[in-house]
Amino acid sequence: MIPNRNSMGAILITGGAGFIGSHLAERLLDLGHEVIVIDNFDDFYDPQIKRENISSASRHPRYMLLEGDIRDEEFIRFAFNRHRPHTVVHLAARAGVRPSIEQPVICNDVNVRGTAIILEACRESGVRKFIFGSSSSVYGNAKKVPFSENDNVDNPISPYAATKKAGELLCYAYHHLHGMDIFCLRFFTVYGPRQRPEMAIYKFTRMIDHGEELTQFGSGESRRDYTYIDDIIDGVVASIEKVAGYEIINLGESKTTTLSELIRKLELLLGKKARVKLLPDQPGDVERTYADISKASMILGYAPRYAVDEGLERFVSWHRKHR
Repeated sequence: MIPNRNSMGAILITGGAGFIGSHLAERLLDLGHEVIVIDNFDDFYDPQIKRENISSASRHPRYMLLEGDIRDEEFIRFAFNRHRPHTVVHLAARAGVRPSIEQPVICNDVNVRGTAIILEACRESGVRKFIFGSSSSVYGNAKKVPFSENDNVDNPISPYAATKKAGELLCYAYHHLHGMDIFCLRFFTVYGPRQRPEMAIYKFTRMIDHGEELTQFGSGESRRDYTYIDDIIDGVVASIEKVAGYEIINLGESKTTTLSELIRKLELLLGKKARVKLLPDQPGDVERTYADISKASMILGYAPRYAVDEGLERFVSWHRKHR
C-alpha cells in the first residue's frame, strides 16, 4: 500500500519532463507524493521525446504539468502562488558543456537568471526546502581524485560549469539570507533509459547498432564516473527527505571507466563492432570525473546499486525496445 503523504504538500520539479526529472516524478508518485512539473519543452532536442518521457506519469491523478519557461517571472510567480509547493527540486537547465561554448549567453540566462527567479519565487511563496541539480563539471580538470565537495572549484573550463557553480552560490545566499534548507547535488555522468540523445552512451549505442561511424574525441583514455539513473534518483529522494541547512553533495558511482572501455562494453552488449573515427580533444571536456561519495553515504545513506556493466545492460535493453 502506498503511503499518503499529501499532507506535506506538493513537490515541484523544474525540468520535470527531462531525463532525470521524469524518472524522479515517477518515483515520487510511487511514494505517494503530489507532483507538479514545470517544463517548457524547448527544442534543444526533440520535444516529443520529453512528451513520451511523461506519458505514463501524466495520467496519474496526483501529477500536474505546467508548461512554461523558468525565465518567465510572471508565470513562475503565478505557479508558485497558486500551487504552494512544499519542496522544489530545480533541475531545469540549458544542459551540456559543448552547447554552452557555442551559446554561452543562453546557457547563462537559463542556468543563472532562471535559478535566481526560481529561488525568489520560493522565498516569496514560503518554500523552505530546495534541491538544486548541480554537476560534476564544476570540478574542471582537478588533479586530486576522487573529487570531494571540499575541493576548490574556482577553475571551471566551460560556461556550463561556471553557471552550475554560480547556481550553488545563489543557493547559499538564499540559505544565508532567508533560512532556506538547500542541498546542491553534483551529478556525475548520469545515464540510463530516456537519456538525452546527444549524450555519449545513447549516441554510441545508436551508432554502433546502426553500423554508423562514431566519433571518438581524444585518445580514449578520458575517464568518467558513469552513474545509473536509479542510483541518482535514490540520492535525490533521500535529499528531499533529509534536506536541512546547506550542503553540497556528490552523487556518483565512485568508479571510473575510460571512453575506450565504454565503447568495448557497448560492442559486447550489442554484438557489433564499432566503426570509430578519432578526432582531437574537444574544448571544455574534462579529463576525468570521479566522485568521493562518503558525504552522500553519511548524510543520505546513499549506496549505488548498479555497476556500469549492469547499468549499460539495462540501457541497451531499453534501447532495443524503443529504437
